Amino acid sequence: MHVATVAQRNVDGARVVVVTGASAGIGRATARAFAARRWAVALIARGQDGLEGARREVEEAGGQALVLRLDVADAHAVEQAADRVVEAFGRIDVWVNNAMAAIFARAEDIRPEEYKRVTEVTYLGQVHGTLAALRHMRRHGGGTIVQVGSALAYRSIPLQAAYCAAKAAARGFTDSLRSELIHEGSPVRLTMVHLPAVNTPQFDWARSRLPRRLQPVPPIHAPEVVAEAIVRAAHEAPRELWVGSATAQAIVGTMAAPGTLDRMMASRAWDGQMTDEPATARPDNLFAPVPGDRGAAGRFTSAARARAMSAPAAGVRAALAAAGLALVAGVVAWAVAPHRRGGPIGTGVSRRGPA
Repeated sequence: MHVATVAQRNVDGARVVVVTGASAGIGRATARAFAARRWAVALIARGQDGLEGARREVEEAGGQALVLRLDVADAHAVEQAADRVVEAFGRIDVWVNNAMAAIFARAEDIRPEEYKRVTEVTYLGQVHGTLAALRHMRRHGGGTIVQVGSALAYRSIPLQAAYCAAKAAARGFTDSLRSELIHEGSPVRLTMVHLPAVNTPQFDWARSRLPRRLQPVPPIHAPEVVAEAIVRAAHEAPRELWVGSATAQAIVGTMAAPGTLDRMMASRAWDGQMTDEPATARPDNLFAPVPGDRGAAGRFTSAARARAMSAPAAGVRAALAAAGLALVAGVVAWAVAPHRRGGPIGTGVSRRGPA
């Protein structure tokens, strides 16, 4: 693990957040969002160029930065990083597990070592980060762990079998650990943020065997929108926070009509992940970082939405339940009410009496 020096120790008592996958995309935007609130930010990723860019942005935004270059697939390195954060800043208030890796290909075209790598980063990276954070948060009397999930944790799509499976595994791990924390009465909070499609650089550096250039399945959202939702989750710690109407539709639709969505995804999500441009040879970041600083946003800025609804999953489910009850109540009221032209439905008797 490579550790850069921190500009100053946390002498002003700033709250402390650790962000994995902080060199680009959602992690980069999230680091900036916390820094704008004057948090001390520990930045974890593999790519030195992107980490240095993130460090500059955190400091320009008013936060303190600590750069920790490592691979989240390495459990020991993650444990060491957590120790280094506490050494530099005194504690960990929030840990954001955001790092991910993906490959776009048909399931049968993905090699065993590629499945393993995506799983190690996207799933086990969250496990390693969670356990490292939990160890310190227990010692310091609390904290919040934010798992960056996806609508794909509920609604898998074609051509991303490895990534969808890893996100689903992370959700299963999180639900299990949450019950354990409740059982022991732990003050540590655990929340998961499920995301829609986001305009990040991953579509230009993820490994792909598809014939055309990659794109997120529309609607696409700006990374800053998601970063604000992650900050909200860190403060409020709902069980789950769903970001974007497309996320809610995908999750609820899968619960209500999974077979219908299977068929829909077979066509819409297949073509929706590719532009009309042919794929070209390029480096990918599956096993090693791509050189250079890519920043937070990808090449879809003009199409990215600058706003999105975000709501706790419990609130969405309650609203749907209320809507269902309202619909039932309306049907019942209509059925038992007097007919506009006569008596109760089925009697054929008019309330006006004989002519």
